[in-house]
Amino acid sequence: MTHTLAPALPPVAQPELPRRRGLLLTVILVGQFLAILNVNIVNVATPTIEADLRSSGAGLQMIVAGYTIVYAVLLITGARLGDLFGYRNAFLTGLALFAATTLGAGLSPSTGWLIGFRLAQGAGAALMMPQVLTLIQRNYQGAARGRALGLWSAVVSGGIVAGQALGGILLGIGAGWRIVFLLMVPIGALLLVTGIRVLPADQGGGRAGLDPWGLVTLSAAVLLLVVPLVLGRELGWPLWGWVSMALGGAVFVLFVRVERWVTSHGGRPLMDAAVLRAPGMRPGLAVLLFGPATWGAFLFTSALHLQGELRLSPFASGMMLVPCALTFAAVGLGWPRLPARLQRPLVPFGYVVAAPAYVGLGLAAGGGLPYAVMSALIGAGLGVQIAVTNIATERVDDAHAADASGALLTVMQLGQVIGVSTVGTLFMSLEGHGGSAAMATAAALAALAVLAGLSSLFLVRRHA
Repeated sequence: MTHTLAPALPPVAQPELPRRRGLLLTVILVGQFLAILNVNIVNVATPTIEADLRSSGAGLQMIVAGYTIVYAVLLITGARLGDLFGYRNAFLTGLALFAATTLGAGLSPSTGWLIGFRLAQGAGAALMMPQVLTLIQRNYQGAARGRALGLWSAVVSGGIVAGQALGGILLGIGAGWRIVFLLMVPIGALLLVTGIRVLPADQGGGRAGLDPWGLVTLSAAVLLLVVPLVLGRELGWPLWGWVSMALGGAVFVLFVRVERWVTSHGGRPLMDAAVLRAPGMRPGLAVLLFGPATWGAFLFTSALHLQGELRLSPFASGMMLVPCALTFAAVGLGWPRLPARLQRPLVPFGYVVAAPAYVGLGLAAGGGLPYAVMSALIGAGLGVQIAVTNIATERVDDAHAADASGALLTVMQLGQVIGVSTVGTLFMSLEGHGGSAAMATAAALAALAVLAGLSSLFLVRRHA
């Protein structure tokens, strides 16, 4: 890895045995899988939860969205806590909190309790997830790092699709909604015991404090933006939502000024400017905004289309997206094995494949084999996003790994929320008008893929 002029941290002790290295990667990736699975597995259970707990519409929205809101707001804070107290400690603490609150969610006696545990689950995931990329960056180099990031990509795609499919299976066999939470508890406990044994000890960066003013302003900015995006669609886009998003932009400007003030006074800001100055980070962030926006919106609108207009079961609709997940994972895993001269050009080419495939998906709205083929092409095109992550961080110093991880994950999460809220609203406003909803959605997704591809040109032209 090429480094900037920032002082590097002491070398991280590598696990001595290949088996131990494999266990390290297994623990952090399965932990990430559970956190991603938890986003979508609840969606198919909402009718059962409503009947059992007598939840209101607003209560159901918070059960589904509360996890995402807290997760998005606290991601960068979670990355900084890992930098301060050690990435191992932060990951294990987040995993323990996630497992405990997942148990609480499965045993919740009322809607209020379930909402509270869902919010706490989001906090645990936000503490755990940023450490995954950081631990990969610090413990794997060269081809091993590429393979680890490829597996990370497969986990991201698999977790999203598996959430919908597994939820449908569990409800289909009559297991009830509580099992979607309780099933994850013993897995989380096993990961925690194993992680204590195999995760390498580290002291983190620990070069400065938490930057409370930066934490408050950034959290407020993300919260003001994410809450109306997540809830606005169900509430009919009320005026307060637009005001909140405008205030979010203003508070983000305030956050930038606060960070400059912290830097000028010798402190360490929550988001170090050296991270954004690293070659590739800024275009990488742009790609990881537009690319995941298409991915999140595609999965959301596909579920509505397949289960609504085509009347497939939750399990059957999830199975229709399996080809997409498989090709996504195949490209992510295969990318590091390509000759170096082909790796960078692959990134914009992926979006060249994805954009027309989205249009083809609109033409294949009747389902069946054509729909599955188009979804597979979309997965193959978007699979290059793992290459984006690698290229964007290849010249980030290890000392700033936590900041880079937090920034990338936050932007990816915001991209998915923005995609679901905008393209999802477009789809639902046209749903029931023949094929217009499918074609309009396909055109919007193709446009987002084109924006991601154009941004990737600025990323790949920079040579390490």
